[in-house]
Amino acid sequence: MALANSISDSIMSISWKCRHTWRKASYNTLWCLIGCSIGDFGTIAFFQFSGIAWPTIAIMILAIINGLITSIILETIIMSKQMALKLAFKTAIGMSLISMISMEFAMNVVDWVFTGGALLTLWVIPIMLVAGFVTPLPYNYWRLKALGKACH
Repeated sequence: MALANSISDSIMSISWKCRHTWRKASYNTLWCLIGCSIGDFGTIAFFQFSGIAWPTIAIMILAIINGLITSIILETIIMSKQMALKLAFKTAIGMSLISMISMEFAMNVVDWVFTGGALLTLWVIPIMLVAGFVTPLPYNYWRLKALGKACH
């Protein structure tokens, strides 16, 4: 309960009007979205085009896992230009899994709601990307503003 109150106090005490922090949170979220989308979309496309009959939930769980992995790989590559590879990997692993999981979950829920399964269509992909971007953005802003934690 104390942790919940602490987080609640932190959410209420920060300014949600800082354009600089929104830009930085948006930048971080965009890179995460790119990384997550590679693994997520790649997995769904593989099953869609190969015709392998897996249950939708299994495909989506695998897509989420692969999205997390590709996001960590991309973040490691980006940060390795700023720090040693080992430290870049540790930083990528230590990034907020809450943000990445919420992004992946939002994208897959949108896919399921609009297509009825794990199906990529040209019209659903932009909706998935918007949902994947908007869902973790306030959390990423809060992490930057309240905790000073960012991945880049």
